[in-house]
Formats: sequence, structure tokens, C-alpha cells
Amino acid sequence: MPTAWTLDASDGELHILTGVAGPAARMGHRLTILVATWSASVDWDGEQPATVRLSAEIASLAIERGDGGVTPLSGPERALARSNALKTLNAERFPSVSFQSDAVEPDNGGYLLHGQLDIHGHRREHAVHVDVEDRGDTWRMSSRTEVRHTDFGIKPYSMFMGSLKVADPVEITFTATRAKG
Repeated sequence: MPTAWTLDASDGELHILTGVAGPAARMGHRLTILVATWSASVDWDGEQPATVRLSAEIASLAIERGDGGVTPLSGPERALARSNALKTLNAERFPSVSFQSDAVEPDNGGYLLHGQLDIHGHRREHAVHVDVEDRGDTWRMSSRTEVRHTDFGIKPYSMFMGSLKVADPVEITFTATRAKG
């Protein structure tokens, strides 16, 4: 068994899924945002993962899709949504998001990672369950977790005097495949 794994966007995908809120929520798009540049490392202690670290670059955000809304999400609207996301996250001052777990425990077909999530200069305790599937020659890992803007000092983007805004909770999804051996 290797003592360390390194993963990046060539091994899988990291997405942010937003919702909409406010009285005019039906007008807004629920966005699927790809984080195009990320890296993760897993250090092993024998057959068990011992530490996990993930870092994601905010400037690499790309709007993949916008569901809902009055009209389909256009190219200029995608560009505006990306620009608003970068401003909301203050990407120039806080260029990355990181998660570091030094407490990994087996949990229901995968692992529960307890660690520190650092977003927008705020660090908080966060737990993430990672499902692990044995696919013969590969391992497939997947995870879903919820993060709230306000827990990290971020005011969700809003317009029309707050009648249409990005919902406070966002869902983060992760999938990756790693060859055995």
C-alpha cells in the first residue's frame, strides 16, 4: 500500500451547487460551478488513511450550468455570475479554500473526515463523509457536504434589494477515481 496519494482535477471533479432565495427566487438560476483547479493529498498509516488535505483555487471557478430561472442562462450571464462569485468570495484577497483533516475514521462504507475548513479567512471545524467504492482496478471516492456562506463571514450575492439572492447554504460535491497499486 502506498504511503501517500496525490489527486487533482485530472482524477475527478469538485463542484459547488448554489440555490436561490428571496421573494423573486423563481427568477434566479441554481448554478453548478466547477472548481477547475484543486489538489488533494492522502497520507496513509498502513491500510487506513491518516490525514487528508484539499486545496481549491477560487480563480478557477467556471459556471457549468444554470437550472431554473425565467430564461436559460446565457453566455454573458455566465460571465457575470462568475464575476459575482469571485467578488463575493473576495478571490484576490483569499485565492484558495482549504480543508485539512488529521482525524480519519472508518464510517459506513467509507471514511468520516474531521478537520478544519478555511474559507475567506475564516477557519471552522467541519466533518465530511467520503464514500469509497471498490471497482476492481480502481477506487471511486465521492462526497457531498453543505457549507453556509455566513459561517465564513461571506454575505451571499443578492440583487433587486435582496429580493433575489444566492441561498446561504451551498452544496459541495467531490468525485475522484484512483487506480489501485
